[in-house]
Formats: sequence, C-alpha cells, structure tokens
Amino acid sequence: MYPVQLKRLPGNEDIALPRRMSEWAAGFDLHAAVVEPMILAPGERALVPTGFAMAMPRELEAQVRPRSGLAFKHGITCLNSPGTIDADYRGEVKVLLVNLGQQPFTIERGERIAQMVFQLVPQVELTEVEELSDTVRGEGGFGHTGK
Repeated sequence: MYPVQLKRLPGNEDIALPRRMSEWAAGFDLHAAVVEPMILAPGERALVPTGFAMAMPRELEAQVRPRSGLAFKHGITCLNSPGTIDADYRGEVKVLLVNLGQQPFTIERGERIAQMVFQLVPQVELTEVEELSDTVRGEGGFGHTGK
C-alpha cells in the first residue's frame, strides 16, 4: 500500500475528494472546483481546477484520464492524456479538458470530470551507447506491419 496525502484547498469544502466509485475501479473520480458553471464550446479547451493538492511517494505517478461517459455522450476528453502528475508536484491538481463534440458543454461545480489512476514508476538508468542490439523488427514503425 502506498500512502497518498490529499489537501483540500480553501473554499472547496463542498467538493468531493478523489474517490473510487466501485470497489474494483482503477480510477479515482476527480470533481470540478469551478466557481461558476464553465461553458466549453466545441473545439475549446480549458484547465479545470479540482480543489485539492496531494503528496505521494516518489515510486508513484498519477495519471489523469478521461471519463468514458463524458467522452461517449458529449465528446469531452482530456488533452495530453494521460496527463502525468509527478510525485514532487504540490500544486492544485487541474484537468485539461477539450470539447470534441458538436454542442457546447457546461461544467458544473462538483461534477465528475476525469479520473486519476496511480502507477508505479520504475527507477531507470539511461546509458549512451554506440550501437544497439538487433531485433527482427529493427527500425520499423508507424504502420510497418500493415493495416
């Protein structure tokens, strides 16, 4: 178990902290801490506050991901998805939303807007070399295997 500390920011006592909506859910729902309803026009993007900050162990990262229902029903998704929150970040968690739908979408205070999934971050060591080992695939990429 990895301890993650949540700090509710002033003025957001009415905003739910991240929580799983079912026992086996991978993601913790994030809620909009907008002061007044925010209208997101088609093609528009906005950084939406969540009303909390957090501290997590260095072995973790938090990934902000879209909610499938908002994406399917309204075309609302997250840009830079998944967005990474690094373990040393202590500012307010915000969600970069975009409206890919064809109608304006209103974000209401307290509405569930995204989900946050925690992942382990392995400690790696990068080493510069002159040559890389060969593989069957080699340098093939971007559709090299067909359709």
